[in-house]
Amino acid sequence: MARNVWVVADIRQQKLRQVTFDMLGAAQRMAEGGRVTAMLIGHGVAELAAGLGDHGADEVWVADAPQLASFVPRAYLRVLAEAASRQTPDVVLFAHSAVGKSLAPAFAVRIGAGQVSDVTSIDTEDGRLVFTRPIYAGKALTKVVFIRGPMVVTVRPNNLPASTGGAGKPGRIVPLAVPLQPDDLVTLVQEVVQKTRAGADLTEARVIVSGGRGVQSAEGFQPLYELAEVLGGAVGASRGACDAGYCDYALQIGQTGKTVTPDLYIACGISGAIQHIAGMSGSKVIVAINKDPEAPIFQIADYGIVGDLFEVVPRLTQAFRQVLGR
Repeated sequence: MARNVWVVADIRQQKLRQVTFDMLGAAQRMAEGGRVTAMLIGHGVAELAAGLGDHGADEVWVADAPQLASFVPRAYLRVLAEAASRQTPDVVLFAHSAVGKSLAPAFAVRIGAGQVSDVTSIDTEDGRLVFTRPIYAGKALTKVVFIRGPMVVTVRPNNLPASTGGAGKPGRIVPLAVPLQPDDLVTLVQEVVQKTRAGADLTEARVIVSGGRGVQSAEGFQPLYELAEVLGGAVGASRGACDAGYCDYALQIGQTGKTVTPDLYIACGISGAIQHIAGMSGSKVIVAINKDPEAPIFQIADYGIVGDLFEVVPRLTQAFRQVLGR
């Protein structure tokens, strides 16, 4: 069954996030001979359109305007509504990010569509699309089937097989000029302050080194940053560490923080409360470092090290430096 699938590109700091290519890979499989359309919204994003055809986009619609430089929900929604008036989608994919979680429900209401969030896999059964998402803090999975379209979906990063390019087609670029109304611009973003350190995007990082109350202080995170740098990963934290003031809440992983699914998750000084596990239990390999051999984190860890993280982490860093030559 041929489908018209939209992919709303997820952009941060003028760069396409990896989840965009995850969604393009899924869109190719879902389209089944139909059309894959990528949507680029922002300012100075037109140059990002060139390579999306090679990743499977038949068309790339570009809304590029100064008023779209920062995420303004009503303005972005206006752009998508204008696009929908020109081309009716069967499926619309957003990233399960701050932007996607804000836009997807509103856009679903605007076009009279059903919506499902935080999808981790997409399959086809009897010609119908089946979307799988975790529930109950990741303890169970539910499968969702739409009775009718359109379908609006948010996709969790690092879960769907990405398009690696090589489609060999340019992808037709379509400028999308949308006259924005004053009501669309009631929010004015004056400044964006990034408190976290530069490095890998936490929600898309393949390796995460995370700290809990066991790091004891803000300075206690320094060995974790050093290990993450050697592994080319990012640093995260439990809510306990954030509440204690050891780090910014932007690093929080868990039920009330970010949900991550890296290839490798190293938990340092984290006891393993269910709220934290809800945000990282989907990691492919979990390594736990804790002085308490009875810590709950060891129950879900693939590898456990009982010891002082301030002794273990530097040794790991030194060993990885030697192996990786960094």
